[in-house]
Order: sequence, then structure tokens, then C-alpha cells
Amino acid sequence: MFWATAAQRLLQRAGSSARALDVTQIRSPLAYSTKAASPETLEQIRYRIFGTHIGNGLQSGRKLLRKKLVGEKIASYYPVPLSKGDPLFVNLDAERRKIKLEKLRRRGKAPPKKGEGKRAGRKKKK
Repeated sequence: MFWATAAQRLLQRAGSSARALDVTQIRSPLAYSTKAASPETLEQIRYRIFGTHIGNGLQSGRKLLRKKLVGEKIASYYPVPLSKGDPLFVNLDAERRKIKLEKLRRRGKAPPKKGEGKRAGRKKKK
């Protein structure tokens, strides 16, 4: 009987001062009447055992929190970009954009740096 062995272990830990345990005196928790315990206590025990939330019946999102995280699995669907994996890889589109921006800067037609636009010269009114 599991409960008897568990109780015997507890008494052995208590030391030699504990009296000898009679297995017939130990009763399983299932042997106790459920009417003796209040319904709230039973609900709390049920929630503790099954890991559910004591609430007012509304959806709490706890079901989603118990799910496994799937971020790594979804990320594994997509391949690693070549530009990040290989240092010798040259992205032609990025190079083309850089060359075009350099040409525009030489002609003075490039977009202004941050904070140097039309509104940069205006003073704030208070």
C-alpha cells in the first residue's frame, strides 16, 4: 500500500522517538468522505492538481500560456539569407542603391540627413 509506505518513511525520518506504525491505522485519502470537505476546498484541490485557474468562468488566456512555444519551429521554415551566411556574398540590389545615392549626393539631389530638412530652421513658438 503506497500510503502506508509513505507514512512509514515519514516516521523513520522523524527519528527513533516515533512509535511503531501500524499499517491498519493508515487510511488512504480516497477513503475519507467527500461530504466532510467543503466544495470550495475540493475545487481548489482540483485546480492545484490539474493546473487550471480559479476564476469566474470567463476566458483567461491560460490555455494559450500552457502551449509550447513555436517561434523556433516557425523560424526554421525560412532559410538563412545568403548575405548573413556568407561574408563573400555581394547583394547586387544594395550595391546598386549605394551607387545611385552617391550619384545623387554629388549632384546635390540626395535626401537630407535627419534633422536637416525644411523644418529644421524653424524655431518653436511657445
